[in-house]
Amino acid sequence: MSLEKPKVVGSLAEKELDKAATQFEKFDENIKSLTLDRMNAEAKPAEREKFAPIAQVDLAKSKDIYIKPRRSIGSIEKFNEKFRNDYNFQSEYVHFKAYNNEIVGEAIEFWTKPFPGMPAQEWVIPVNKPVWAPRFVAEKIKRSSYHRLVMDESKKVSDDGMTAQYGQMAVDTTIQRLDALPVSTQRSIFMGANSFAA
Repeated sequence: MSLEKPKVVGSLAEKELDKAATQFEKFDENIKSLTLDRMNAEAKPAEREKFAPIAQVDLAKSKDIYIKPRRSIGSIEKFNEKFRNDYNFQSEYVHFKAYNNEIVGEAIEFWTKPFPGMPAQEWVIPVNKPVWAPRFVAEKIKRSSYHRLVMDESKKVSDDGMTAQYGQMAVDTTIQRLDALPVSTQRSIFMGANSFAA
């Protein structure tokens, strides 16, 4: 979409309008050059609350909660048997604890369809309690993050003698919106407080 340049009277106003147009073009190029790879390379993870591990005594007392999909919608596609091993691996039930970092305490709801030929399934995952669900569900929760973009004021974009323009779009932080951390029922002398990498 291109907009027409407004009609201005006077050479000074025309110069200012041209200068603003070139600055906008530079800004637009900078935004277009922001790729997902560049954002992931530049962004640092945001500080987030550290969750206390579950005590082994409490874990032993808790009941196992197995999560099944709330709804399924069938697929007309045929399953490709070349992906059978991947499907078996992704469908294994894993023990994890889910966290909703954006709306604390609210259950996590989403749809999945990890392979063509599988039905689309709606999942509702309770948070802050150990549950069992397929691996692809836990991995989808773990991948739920976004990038926060800011203007980097330390970079000078242009200087024409009369005015200096600062600011370039940059990635500030990566926010982990949802999280899933593994739960282990095995006791080991080698497992400390941080038994799993976040």
